[in-house]
Amino acid sequence: MAAKEKPRIGEGNRRPAGCALPLHVLIADACVRTETEGVVTHTWGSPFPDTAFAEAGEGFLMSAPEFCFLQMAGCLSLVQLIQLGFELCGTYALVGSAPVVRRAAPLTTKAKLAAFVEQSSGARGCKKAARAVRYVQDGAASPMETMLAMMLCLPYGLGGYGLEKPLINHRVDVPSSSKRLADRAYCVCDLCWPEAKLCVEYDSARYHVDPDRQDSDARRRSTLIALGYTVVTVTRGQVMDAGAFNRLAHQLAKQTGKRLRYSDPDFTRKHRALRSELLQTFALKEDAR
Repeated sequence: MAAKEKPRIGEGNRRPAGCALPLHVLIADACVRTETEGVVTHTWGSPFPDTAFAEAGEGFLMSAPEFCFLQMAGCLSLVQLIQLGFELCGTYALVGSAPVVRRAAPLTTKAKLAAFVEQSSGARGCKKAARAVRYVQDGAASPMETMLAMMLCLPYGLGGYGLEKPLINHRVDVPSSSKRLADRAYCVCDLCWPEAKLCVEYDSARYHVDPDRQDSDARRRSTLIALGYTVVTVTRGQVMDAGAFNRLAHQLAKQTGKRLRYSDPDFTRKHRALRSELLQTFALKEDAR
């Protein structure tokens, strides 16, 4: 970062594993700015928190997930930044036009994002990042779970229905008194409102040809119902159709005790804009489960 020469790719195209070209490089001095097929440079005019960088191997440092979130506030819309927050705090990754990539564990958490943004007060994009992180949730395992949570729970002003935030991929343990009703020790719900005993399960077309998965899902739903939960199954068609999704939102609002008070046509316009922006990222994915 403090080099006085313009960054360039060295012999053998040496760079951190998995990094496609061009490399985006942070520099300390604007006089060494450059833009080539291999390197694009950026400057940062604020102090770096201690946790801004992580080792990337091969002698390189890379932006930590929290710093990446703050950096991207400068070029993403608010909705896109919230999406990125869900992805960083979830167990999936979007890589260009490729199918969704699964991760064993999240790269960061909402609490870490919020703490980093707070430490970076005054930095470029800080206000937008602070606003976005309020709506981020931990635990999403797929783009569709993110889309559902955002469309249902973002405030009216951003095009969401303003429902109380669910727990995402929440574990529901089967009590010992109910062991005879279940074939498992616990169930994991896509979206769960524990106080309302409500679960929303996304029914992915990806698993319609997998009898074993269908059987497991059916038994899991039966277990949740036996434990007193209302289980609502949502299909891709419902998510993609504005009218069907509106009915779903009203059903869930009733189940959670939320009275919807939005005003039309203003809300419908904002909801359509939100839906359109989310679909730009998610709709064409082969595996948007």
